[in-house]
Amino acid sequence: MGIKPGVHNFEVVRRSDHSLSLEFKDGNDAAISLVGSTVTAQCWDKARTQKFADFAVSYVDRAAGKVDISLSDAQTTALPDSVHYDVLVANSAGHRDYFLTGTVTVQQGYSS
Repeated sequence: MGIKPGVHNFEVVRRSDHSLSLEFKDGNDAAISLVGSTVTAQCWDKARTQKFADFAVSYVDRAAGKVDISLSDAQTTALPDSVHYDVLVANSAGHRDYFLTGTVTVQQGYSS
């Protein structure tokens, strides 16, 4: 049985780098180890017919369930005004769960 993903909506500014720190925890607030697991995060249109970006994933502390996901300035430049994203964790046994989902709203940056 899968988990119900959390929802986190956030904003980015076009033509800027953006990162988000994540800490995976279970229902008892204990860290979920990511040792042997792979975290993937992507931005899509609502119909999931067009992928706009893959987040870069940096493993800060696998045993403590800590990662950073990020989009580069080039990626945020190419995003439409609103996209949907999710964060998927696949363990070494092949079990896959979506832990987080939401909407990314893209604001216009004006300085160059």
